[in-house]
Amino acid sequence: MILDMETETEASAPQSSESRHEADAATPIVPRRRVNPYLVGIILFVLLSAAIAWYLYSRGFEDTDDAQVDGHLNPISARIEGTIKAVYVDDNQRVAGGALLVELDPSDDHVALKQAQAQHDQAIAQLGASHPNLPMTVISNRGDLASRLAEVTVSEAALSAAQHDLESAKAKLSESQAVNDRDQADFARNQSLFDQQLVARVDFEHAKSTASAQAQTVLVNQAAVASAEKTVEQRAAQLAEQRSRLEQTRNSAPLQLAIREADIKSQKANEEATQAAVEQGRLNLSYCRIEAPVAGVVTQRSAEVGARISRGQQLFMIVQTDDLWVTANFKETQLARMHPGEHVRIRVDALRGTFDGTVESMPAVTGSRTSVLPPENATGNYVKVVQRLPVRIRFNTGQKDLDKLRPGMSVEPTVRLD
Repeated sequence: MILDMETETEASAPQSSESRHEADAATPIVPRRRVNPYLVGIILFVLLSAAIAWYLYSRGFEDTDDAQVDGHLNPISARIEGTIKAVYVDDNQRVAGGALLVELDPSDDHVALKQAQAQHDQAIAQLGASHPNLPMTVISNRGDLASRLAEVTVSEAALSAAQHDLESAKAKLSESQAVNDRDQADFARNQSLFDQQLVARVDFEHAKSTASAQAQTVLVNQAAVASAEKTVEQRAAQLAEQRSRLEQTRNSAPLQLAIREADIKSQKANEEATQAAVEQGRLNLSYCRIEAPVAGVVTQRSAEVGARISRGQQLFMIVQTDDLWVTANFKETQLARMHPGEHVRIRVDALRGTFDGTVESMPAVTGSRTSVLPPENATGNYVKVVQRLPVRIRFNTGQKDLDKLRPGMSVEPTVRLD
């Protein structure tokens, strides 16, 4: 049985080989194509040229994905303390410049303004009352000066008269002394003659009485001279006193005038201070109406009716959506050929569109240098890091959908280098 199976296998093997030959004979033979080397060279040349052209073209552009839309965020704060009476806007509401946002209760400010006005009126009255004091002081000083001059003149005349009286008293004293000397000599001669009984007693007594009387006259004249001297001293003292008063009046007159002028200036300053208080009261009253300083969109509202707010407390923030730009943080290695005025193509992720812009200004400092904790390279562990600098790019005006841009949106600017 084994032999029969081997015979069958050998018989079948040539049959399958023959069958394959028959099949190959039935299939048509396709000739193999040869690749044209010139065509391959042309294709490689075109691809290389395209790569070189793309490389040269891409060198004329710089782009970054580290960029966002920026704008002015204007905080709206209260300028005075007060209680909120009404709120007229809400978040995401567009407002025009000058629109009323919040109104405060003005009752306290009305009272403060009336009080300041009353103080100002009082200051005006005091200033008006102080003005006549200046000419009155001038007139009074002139009168006092004239009076002192007159007193000095009178004192000088009295001193001169006393001096004349003294001279007269001295002359009388001299005359009486001369007469006394003569009478005393006559008395002595008559006494000698009377002792010799050469003259009568009557003549002797007459000479004696005459000498005695003349001696008394000398004493009286001496007393008169002493009195005249005292009078001269008194008149001289009075004259010195009047002259001192005159000098005092002359010196005090300008001081009194300066005091009056200073008082007027003080009253004027008080009037100006109260006027300033009135103006401040009016300003505080106007601050009860909080208006939008710019046009934009309201956000971060914290104002509520009935709330008590303090000076400087932030109530809203207004985003100026009509004045936006792009802050693009380019690497420092990308800024070699970048300068203001170059055209920029800006892709905005949120809008899935592109806008045209212009490089407005180049940065003044790197972002890391203006951070809260700038790096300190002098610590010894310095590692060189490519810095980024914020370049400002301005959107070109007149483009569609500019009003849909908002600060903080991510953008990808591409700057065409000149």
